[in-house]
Amino acid sequence: MRYCGIGNDQKAFGKFRFIDLFAGLGGFHVALSRLGGVCVLASEWKTHLSELYHYNHGLKPFGDVSKIDVNSIPTHDVLAAGFPCQPFSKAGEQLGFSCTKQGALFFDVVKILSIKKPKYFILENVPNLLHHNEGKTWREIQEQLNGLGYNILAEKLSPHHFGIPQTRERVYIVGSTQSLESFRWPEACHGPTSIESVLDKFPLDAKPLSSQVIECIDVWDEFIKLLPKNCELPSFPLWSMEWGASYPFENETPHARVLSLGEKGLLGFCGSHGRALGRLRGLEARWNALPSHARTEQLQFPEWKKNYIRQNRQFYSKHKEVIDGWKAKILKFPSSLQKLEWNAKGGEKNIWSYVLQFRASGLRVKKRNKAPGLVAMTDTQVPIIGWERRYMTPKECARLQSLDVLSKLPDSPIKAFEALGNAVNAQVVELIASSLISCDE
Repeated sequence: MRYCGIGNDQKAFGKFRFIDLFAGLGGFHVALSRLGGVCVLASEWKTHLSELYHYNHGLKPFGDVSKIDVNSIPTHDVLAAGFPCQPFSKAGEQLGFSCTKQGALFFDVVKILSIKKPKYFILENVPNLLHHNEGKTWREIQEQLNGLGYNILAEKLSPHHFGIPQTRERVYIVGSTQSLESFRWPEACHGPTSIESVLDKFPLDAKPLSSQVIECIDVWDEFIKLLPKNCELPSFPLWSMEWGASYPFENETPHARVLSLGEKGLLGFCGSHGRALGRLRGLEARWNALPSHARTEQLQFPEWKKNYIRQNRQFYSKHKEVIDGWKAKILKFPSSLQKLEWNAKGGEKNIWSYVLQFRASGLRVKKRNKAPGLVAMTDTQVPIIGWERRYMTPKECARLQSLDVLSKLPDSPIKAFEALGNAVNAQVVELIASSLISCDE
């Protein structure tokens, strides 16, 4: 499957050699081999992915990259590495280089670059890498790579920039021992996209929705249909637990009140879904009746959280009559299912018409033009094709990552979704690599 800016006549180069670190499913391998590259070493520490890489690409990867004898690595022209992103992701603890398990793996890449000195490299990571630790992590990366004699550039790109129906922004870092003056990042195209271009029609291997998922979607669908016809659903996330809550959040937090007033600090307030905290016995019971996002040991909430709480309480005040008649139906679901993100502005009020996804932040509703960004998903976080009432299949998700050329994916759907969520998009890499390798010709 080829998209705008990526034609079958994509420029091929004379044979060049590359290594593929943290290889996973081999997105870099697919991209660079299309341009004439020959992989001379791959590294992947997960056994099932290593075996799959061997099956798909005909090369048995080395295991742990930190245990490779760098001097034994074959000479190569391009180093490619999607080094582990978890230490830098907003979704994690953001331990960065201090994460002993994964954060230090960047320095293994540096070691290889310093000894083998390939002409080019392409690195990929989460966008937050550029801002992690107030920018200190990115400055350290720049200093390390510049210190080895590389000119470097970085850019945030997403597959949807190039006609691929997936929003998944990643930062790409390119480096060359030569000038990058003539290098150009691939030019975005702005044509329409549709997730339906990667879908099969009612595939037999699609995981069906559980009864809880169907019921939860139905409950939220009922809610949006109860709202006045002229009510435009807001762009901020709807947190039903804030509808009726009155605990302090603007100038102090529940934690701050408990610190100053002790067990009586939460008396007189309402917690999640308007539950009166004064009717509960003991501080622990009152604390647990607060929304989970309010049960933090902070003296002040961050501004984004204050904004969401304020907006939800204002929304409740405006639609109190409708909400009070409905909200008992949402109480039976876990906290993560009690939140709704409506990303279908201007669309019809029928949740089953959209692409859906359950995340920790709630039920996301998106138009059919793009899929949510694939992450290292559990099988319950896989995008849902609402109009067919099913989850996407691994094969369809592989198309979103431009990896539908692979002969085989992991046998377990859970492992397949995890691997695809960690993969680089092969066609985006191909565009970048084509420009990089030709920039000094």
